Amino acid sequence: MRTPLSCHRRKAATLVAAATALGVALTAVPAGAAGAGDPYFPDDGNAGYDVANYDVRIAYDPARPDLLNGDTTVTARALRSLDRLSLDLKGFQVASVTVNGVPVKSFSRSGAHKLDIEPARRVADGATFAVRVVYAGKPDPEGWHLLVSGGVNAMGEPHAATSWFPSNDHPSDKATFSLAATVPDGWTAIGNGRPGPTTSAGGSTTFRWREDKPMATYLGTVAIDRFTVHRSELPDGTPVITAYSPGVPIDETAEAQQPEILAFLASKFGPYPFSSAGAIVRSWPKEPGTGAPDLETQSRPTYTNYLWDAAVVHENTHQWFGDSVSFTDWRDGCIAECVAQYANQLWEEHKGSNLDTAFYARGVEENRNNPAYWSTKLYDPGQGNELSQALYFKGSLMMHALRRTVGDDAFFGTLQRWTADHAYGNASFPQFEALAAKVSGKDLKGFFDAWAHGTTMPSKEYLYPGTLAPLADGRHG
Repeated sequence: MRTPLSCHRRKAATLVAAATALGVALTAVPAGAAGAGDPYFPDDGNAGYDVANYDVRIAYDPARPDLLNGDTTVTARALRSLDRLSLDLKGFQVASVTVNGVPVKSFSRSGAHKLDIEPARRVADGATFAVRVVYAGKPDPEGWHLLVSGGVNAMGEPHAATSWFPSNDHPSDKATFSLAATVPDGWTAIGNGRPGPTTSAGGSTTFRWREDKPMATYLGTVAIDRFTVHRSELPDGTPVITAYSPGVPIDETAEAQQPEILAFLASKFGPYPFSSAGAIVRSWPKEPGTGAPDLETQSRPTYTNYLWDAAVVHENTHQWFGDSVSFTDWRDGCIAECVAQYANQLWEEHKGSNLDTAFYARGVEENRNNPAYWSTKLYDPGQGNELSQALYFKGSLMMHALRRTVGDDAFFGTLQRWTADHAYGNASFPQFEALAAKVSGKDLKGFFDAWAHGTTMPSKEYLYPGTLAPLADGRHG
């Protein structure tokens, strides 16, 4: 039986002291296996195993922002025999590590975020095993954000998980996720998925959450604040849980639009993929400009300071594109961001906008003489550009041009095939290119070479396919 986390809180000083001693004694342990093979983040993840589930238990008091106590068990299947393995965890003092309940032979830290582990016994190829890590310390601010409301939330892209729990931190290794967060009475912890039992003892309350569909690590979240929580349901009974930090405006109209927006997106992309929905509307971070203002945290997107329809459309589109169907590696960002940004245009079209003129032609004309606008590739944009603004703006133009190239039936048929064929898995942008060609029956190599792989404005053939045309206002010859 696992020791309750409350016991670990009482033993925090002992754990930290033990971890410090162990860290000094074990610095000679060889590093674990190399990363998962991402060309942009070669140290992220570990290719030696496949995680099935994270069981994350944390205790946090906002009055002590420099201390998070954690107890995480990672259940995985070995993809080869493992004499050593590694997890990604930034900072913290690690007090103990066990594999299948047995203390490991050794553990050490290496690089910016590696926890290298040598089990007491080799893990056989194909075997299921569980790594339990007990740790304490100050969470890293890359993914752990103190809020002006006094609360905190964990989120970030491409990295956040390493700031608060050990993981195989690469989107190619998705897993189900359980969270138990113990906080002082009066505070609330919100996570991914559906809520579980809430229990109180000794002045603290433990909130439990469970995401039952595989999730990429950067999409995991916890938000701790004195939240106002609203609960409702979609027509099919799916719970909608929306939490507001103190001082955040509560726009009941925007909140009520969530079911309408999800129904609209489902009409374009296929059935909503998760068993819960809603929003975390956090206050501003104490350090302005840290982390993304909004993020598609799985099943319950996170927004900063307010909820409004464009943000709800964008972040919930990611529930299909990015969350249910995730990247194979960080070159594939367009398959999430290009579609999510274009979904905002679909919403405007739904409200009566003419996308050919109000969006597309005007967007092209405004950037006709701006080479920088076209200079970033949408697939494989380069290290440091994995979330380039080009994916949002040039990318949404590309999606409309693709729609006009293949027609509505093939375009939306491609999107729905994509979300069905790769549900809860991973797929690459080149796979999307191939699917679009297959569904449409068209040779799209020239189109994608010009738009996704090119660094200049596409030629007229690809810039004005189908019914698309330049603005007829005389601004160019």
